[in-house]
Amino acid sequence: MNYTSLPKASRRDVLKTGAAGAAVASAGGSTALASAAPAAVPPRAKVGMTVNGKPVSVELDTRTTLLDTLREHLHLTGSKKGCDHGQCGACTVIVNGRRINSCLSLAVMHEGDQVTTIEGLGSPENLHPMQAAFVKHDGYQCGYCTPGQICSAVSVLEEIRAGIPSHVTKDITQAPPLDTTEMRERMSGNICRCGAYSNIAEAMAEVAGAKA
Repeated sequence: MNYTSLPKASRRDVLKTGAAGAAVASAGGSTALASAAPAAVPPRAKVGMTVNGKPVSVELDTRTTLLDTLREHLHLTGSKKGCDHGQCGACTVIVNGRRINSCLSLAVMHEGDQVTTIEGLGSPENLHPMQAAFVKHDGYQCGYCTPGQICSAVSVLEEIRAGIPSHVTKDITQAPPLDTTEMRERMSGNICRCGAYSNIAEAMAEVAGAKA
């Protein structure tokens, strides 16, 4: 055999050929494995809770978040999905009187709980005082974060009145003051990309009866 007549292969060509062969073998193996194993059915569970004063019961994939339950199953679309990582606060709702990021909480964790969304705080005909103050002080611009901002603001005032300290509370043995320093610190987890923070602080201060 005359080896001088064979085409010359560079190191790059050899590597390319080897990588292509490995990819074909891997794809064939994974396809065979996938066809052999039946797809697992995600577990489901019935969840009963009270949402905005009304008892509801839904059957869900156990991986469903409270936020997706509210939006996709109960059609309460006021609570918004922003970052879906608990970093923006747009999904804030009130559960048993305490605010939570509903995108980080599974619905099955809330069996029997009392859930309040922005729809349950007030209506266009009968606004909650915090909703009315947001309108008065222009505490929103695009409005996407506003439902979470309002739910959080309502809960913040209750936290202060309940004597729950924050990172800026100077003396945790005393009731925290109902001032804008406390309110701003506690609202820091709710992001407004339009930058209406000062207006939000003024709305909260009016409802709290504090000096803005």
